[in-house]
Order: sequence, then C-alpha cells, then structure tokens
Amino acid sequence: MNLRSVLNNKTVRVGLKSTAKDAVIEELLDILMETGKVKDRSEALRCIQERERKMSTGMKHGVAIPHGKTDAVSDLVACIGISDHDIEFASLDGEPCRIFIMTLSPSEKTGPHLQFLAEVSQLFKSDHRREALLKVKSSEEVLSIFFE
Repeated sequence: MNLRSVLNNKTVRVGLKSTAKDAVIEELLDILMETGKVKDRSEALRCIQERERKMSTGMKHGVAIPHGKTDAVSDLVACIGISDHDIEFASLDGEPCRIFIMTLSPSEKTGPHLQFLAEVSQLFKSDHRREALLKVKSSEEVLSIFFE
C-alpha cells in the first residue's frame, strides 16, 4: 500500500469544524465525497456507523481511525482530519482524539484495507509524528509528516 496514492492535499483537512464524534465522522465523509470516489454517501455513512457500534475506532494517543468496507467505493479511499479541539471518541485509552484518519474500501477487497490500517497504525506509534501533526497549519505540512 502506498499512502501517497490515496492521500493528497484534497484529502487532508486541518482545523476540522466538528466538535462531536458523529459530526467528525460526517465531516470526514464529506472530504471523501469531494474526491468523487464514493458512490453512495448514505451507504458509506451506514457502514462507518455500524463499525463504530461494534467497537470504537478511537485508538490511543489522540488518534481515531474510523473505517469500513462498503460497495459505495470501488477502490480504497482515505482522508486525514486534524482538530484544534479534543473530541470524545470512546478511545481505547479513554483519552479524546484530535487526529483522524478515515478509510473506506470495497467489501470484496480485504488486502488493501488491512495493509492501509497496518501502515497508519505504525505511523502513529511515533510520539514525534503525533506531536508534530497537532502543530500543523496546512495540509502540505500533514503530508510531509506522513511521508517523511
């Protein structure tokens, strides 16, 4: 999985406006909708919300990775959102989140989905990267941190 193939300036948003979990999910989905690669917004939203009901995608250290598998996309799509506000996300460590990575992938393609989640998880093991992301002012800065 090459993160550069799915992440670009149009799929990164610094300064998310939402202040609650459900609103963040919808705002991130809107970013994905702008790519033109999500065929059915309501199906994509249903898929993500269903995944959240099973278990929150709030990880540790202020990172959440809402995701799902759906026929609303033909290929894996992803976006990144950075919030200036702490968002309660029912995270594994009980801490609020400020860094969000959303991904959707086709129901029948497991490989790219798992590979993306694994790569993103590895990136966020670095305290340095997480701290740097919380200080960014632009999508270009986010991408340079991701691709360093």
